[in-house]
Amino acid sequence: MTKTNLARTVRGVFLLLLLAVFAGCTSRQETPPEAKGRVNATGAFVKYFGPVPPVDKGTCYGFVIYFPSAKDPGKVLPFPFFSFDEASLKKVALGKLITGMGDQKTYQGELAQPFPVGSRVLDVSQAAGTVTVNFSKEVNSMKPDPQVRQAVVNAVTLTLRQFTGVTGVVIKVEGAETPLEQLVAKADESAVLPLAAPRLLGVVGMKEKGSANVEEIDAFFDRPVDIKELTLSGADGKKIEGDIFQSVFDMAGVLKTKTPLALQPGAPVKVHWKITDKLGRSASGDGEVALEIKEH
Repeated sequence: MTKTNLARTVRGVFLLLLLAVFAGCTSRQETPPEAKGRVNATGAFVKYFGPVPPVDKGTCYGFVIYFPSAKDPGKVLPFPFFSFDEASLKKVALGKLITGMGDQKTYQGELAQPFPVGSRVLDVSQAAGTVTVNFSKEVNSMKPDPQVRQAVVNAVTLTLRQFTGVTGVVIKVEGAETPLEQLVAKADESAVLPLAAPRLLGVVGMKEKGSANVEEIDAFFDRPVDIKELTLSGADGKKIEGDIFQSVFDMAGVLKTKTPLALQPGAPVKVHWKITDKLGRSASGDGEVALEIKEH
């Protein structure tokens, strides 16, 4: 596998990654004599997902967002995220935590969305080792269920504590004290559920703006993986010919089609994959998914 152009990879990263603007990605077989980019990963990221693949340019940050579990009340599931903006890491992470992963059909029924509609992060500040997060008033309408509230506090606290220098977390609502603050002391790693094997998230066809045909098809996974096998086929079972690349951060397999394809949103695409994540957890499968279409 080689890595495709980083700019192409960014198109569609909405499926999982939170990325800023960047450019250029290195071929796996053509390692540059000197690394031009740098990746800073939190200890939590390395613990749950292994080392972060390098980037060519800029300084990237790999971190974890913990989402409340729907199946195991009070527990949380870690997901990998990336950003090139160090200053906004904490606020971006909490904003995504509130938004949730509801757009991920692969995890439907497994992730809870306990934040009331309209909830926002008003401010995140740090004094010495203590981070204070101030939520909007909607958070006061959260269900009074103790397990739901503990899961939220676990998610917020563990997400923030992973960052260098953070030793304490304070939770406020509209600048005022909240009962949630009393639950922070109970938040620890025992709330984190073990990760299963990596999964296919979805398949996205990319085309030039205004074009009728798809020139690239991206198969996204839920974490960085090494792709051993990846085949995409139409509903008729005919293999879609083209070159396969691996995306930046190894989050996707990218098929650059040999010839542009006239595909429509929702078109069934058959996917065969065999992957291994950076900690050796392997998965393989054959499935049919509905194609999403995006322009760039």
